[in-house]
Formats: sequence, structure tokens, C-alpha cells
Amino acid sequence: MNRRDFLRHATLASLAASGALPLAALADSDPTARFLASSYPDLQGAEVALSGYAGRPLVVNFWATWCAPCVKEMPDLDALSKKYGEMAFVGIAIDTRPNVERFLKKVQVSYPLLVAGHGGIETMKQLGNRHGGLPYTVIFDAQSRKSREILGQVDPADLDSYLASL
Repeated sequence: MNRRDFLRHATLASLAASGALPLAALADSDPTARFLASSYPDLQGAEVALSGYAGRPLVVNFWATWCAPCVKEMPDLDALSKKYGEMAFVGIAIDTRPNVERFLKKVQVSYPLLVAGHGGIETMKQLGNRHGGLPYTVIFDAQSRKSREILGQVDPADLDSYLASL
């Protein structure tokens, strides 16, 4: 990235973080901003804009019902979401809505679950998960900057310590 592009991007990011410019304005040049400007359907089919979580830390967990490590970490993520109520937690299923609905009859989570389907694999790759592996957790700070990513099952104590530092 040349200096002019860097300065342009930094200015747009600053305006978006302050709320003076929608995050969508960054979507052309920044995969993180593109992701945060996107929306996904919830389990009732309503579109949920990720931009609605701007202004506070956001933990996004990409998962699937058929992924054993994903299922194993969900109770830990749920407990952390309750502990850090001032932060937003969102699960994005690389799966189908009927599969997620059946799954929730067995494993309850209190944070919102959205459905990206298999197209979510490309989204994960654009965010930095080059191989598209699951589970994949991305943490954004209150200024909507990607601050950490975890490929594979989270270590709850490590994640707890990191979230406490935000």
C-alpha cells in the first residue's frame, strides 16, 4: 500500500470509528470493514447488520454443527459472553438454518447465532483464515479493528485473560 492509499484508508477508518462515516465506505479497500458492514440472517430469517455492534468489542465465532471442536467450545464462549456482558458475542454458522435449529435443541447459547451457509468460508478466508478451518474466532476492539484471531478451539482461560485486557 502506498502512502496516499494508507493516509486515505486511515482517514476513512478514523471517520468510521467515530461514527461520522458508515463502515460500508471502507468496504472497497478493507476486508475487515467489508465484513463489519455486512449482514447475515438470524434463525428467524431477519437480517442482522454487524455494524450494529460497532462501538464495543465484538467476538465473532465461525462454527458449524458438524465441527466437534466448535461444539465443544460453545459452552465456554457462552460463559464468557455472560461474564463480559458489555462486549458483543456473535456466532456465525457455516451451516444451514435447519441444522442450527436442531443443534440448539441440544446445546443452548445465549449470544446471537447468524447463518452464513457455506459462503461463510470465503468470508473467513478474507478475514485471514487462509485455509477456511473451523472453528475460527475473530476479536474486534471497540474501534472495529481486528485485534486477535484464533484458529481452532479457544482456550477459555487464555481468551478470558485477553478479553479482560480490552
